[in-house]
Amino acid sequence: MAASSTSPSRWRTSTSEATLSPTSTAPFPSLDPGNPPNLFAFCLSASSRPFPPFDLFLMFPVAWRLSLSYRWRGSRPRCGCSASSCLLITNSSGSTLELDLEHYVVPAPSSIAGALYAANLAETPRSLLGTGDFSKIDASTGGSYGTSRAGDCSNSCKDMDAVVSDPCKLLSVPGFDSKSVGTFSPVPKQESQKGLFVDRGVGSPRLIKSAGAGIFTFDRKLDCETKKGMPAAAGAVAAAAIADQMLGPKEDSRLAIVLVGLPARGKTFTAAKLTRYLRWLGHETKHFNVGKYRRLKLGTNQTADFFRGDNPEGMEARNEVAALAMDDMISWMQEGGQVGIFDATNSTKSRRNMLMKMAEGKCKIIFLETICNDAHVIERNIRLKIQQSPDYAEEPDFEAGMQDFKERLANYEKVYEPVEEGSYVKMIDMASGQGGQIQVNNIGGYLPGRIVFFLVNTHLTPRPILLTRHGESRDNVRGRIGGDAVLSEAGELYSKKLAEFVEKKLKSERTASIWTSTLQRTILTASPIVGFPKIQWRALEEINAGVCDGMTYEEIKKNMPEEYESRKKDKLRYRYPRGESYLDVIQRLEPVLIELERQRAPVVIISHQAVLRALYAYFADRPLQEIPHIEVPLHTIIEIQMGVTGVQEKRYKLMD
Repeated sequence: MAASSTSPSRWRTSTSEATLSPTSTAPFPSLDPGNPPNLFAFCLSASSRPFPPFDLFLMFPVAWRLSLSYRWRGSRPRCGCSASSCLLITNSSGSTLELDLEHYVVPAPSSIAGALYAANLAETPRSLLGTGDFSKIDASTGGSYGTSRAGDCSNSCKDMDAVVSDPCKLLSVPGFDSKSVGTFSPVPKQESQKGLFVDRGVGSPRLIKSAGAGIFTFDRKLDCETKKGMPAAAGAVAAAAIADQMLGPKEDSRLAIVLVGLPARGKTFTAAKLTRYLRWLGHETKHFNVGKYRRLKLGTNQTADFFRGDNPEGMEARNEVAALAMDDMISWMQEGGQVGIFDATNSTKSRRNMLMKMAEGKCKIIFLETICNDAHVIERNIRLKIQQSPDYAEEPDFEAGMQDFKERLANYEKVYEPVEEGSYVKMIDMASGQGGQIQVNNIGGYLPGRIVFFLVNTHLTPRPILLTRHGESRDNVRGRIGGDAVLSEAGELYSKKLAEFVEKKLKSERTASIWTSTLQRTILTASPIVGFPKIQWRALEEINAGVCDGMTYEEIKKNMPEEYESRKKDKLRYRYPRGESYLDVIQRLEPVLIELERQRAPVVIISHQAVLRALYAYFADRPLQEIPHIEVPLHTIIEIQMGVTGVQEKRYKLMD
């Protein structure tokens, strides 16, 4: 092989490995800075080993200009090629990215709502449409999910026990003992058998403890239709739900979060974010926006005068749509819903007293008041409101819309009465990102406590979160699940490309951090990234495959056919013997999610497929049942942009 600027005798090729190797262990000849070579050409014959097309690394003297370091295997630089063609090597290589990162952008799923007006994503009012069902309408596509039809729940639901669910057909696995998946749901009592139902997980029989006996018995029967309607929760969530139902008042099992605050204070943003969080944890949660009810019943042409406190017709009309929304929310709760978020100004004591009277004996109310004294934040929110709200969609003059909304705001300010009654949480200046405070009064129980903890850690500071799987591992190549394998050669190449991507993307964000699991394939993927702190989380490790760790799916199908079929029927709740289910993964990821919400700087998460599916589902507000099927390909970066306009997504594919 010949080089244009060096003696041909200095190099030889190894056709068995398709590598370039020097004829001696001496380093590369030193450069004359005044006359550096600019171009080398090599003709390589086909190798007996396949290599990725970009696996020819920079290894020539021009590297001193780019401050690149060499990686050596023994006495040879690590360099390979997979084609018998003539390649030109310049001062860029296969591991170097294009200058413009937009070159790598690929279409992203349309699941993230992006900058859509959050109120449009709230529940569609069935009391106004006469459809008799609740659904979440995607304003961009018109699709819906999470529909719960009136009448699906039997009247016998009034007299229920606690249940933790699994798929319809339970298969026992001798010798394997699983912890409870932890899904809480009502099931009708039987006259001969009353007590606490506990499911030991997919693959294990359901245990039943009689109320009057101290022993457990096995039961493999559970109505399939009943199980389809069961909310999905796990671990501590289910345990707390059972305890709350057994020890607390009946209405405490249903929780209404009633927003309070002046317009442009971030109520709808907070409601949408809290809804997304509770759904992700497995709580049946819906967002009811009174403004959406008003627009459907009365239209979008109300001026600021409609919202005056001395306008009796306007007051009556607004109270009427608020009562309709509250009726819908309570009806949904009586059909099995757990948490309803009631989104409106609710700015007077008389309005709040009306809501408390309607909820009496049916659900527990917690008022969530948002207070903002930052004029800059309020002005920003008003502008976003004019740009996105359907109330001003037909207003061609932006300034006229601004003036009308400010008059509406002034009308609310004249009659506003801060919350002082009942159970409440006050968020004061939390949106500005400069501290703020939270006041809590008469709050108790597991779920209200989790809600407060979540709200304490949320803010509106814009920042990107980058999600990516580790580079391809040797177990990926072999099709084996779990394990702790090192990277393949393609995976090593991706780690270099990822490092360059992070450097270009976050070059001005030196407060960013890199999060990995404790498994070496994620640590090795992050190793070329320099200049950022790296944090290892055990919570970010891949789903635990238990006794199936290191097996291929074909081996599981052959040797453990019952386990294979159980997983195939319900990937969300299926727990590997002595391993984990997706619901278990969600529960251990909650501290990671809370910390992500708390962070104000960019975060790069290098983790595993199941973990990233669960995290992505939170940001995209995807139903739990879809989590095991979300596509998270190798060597692709998912950029989640968080900020005041909501969550937006962009994907970059660095290599095939």
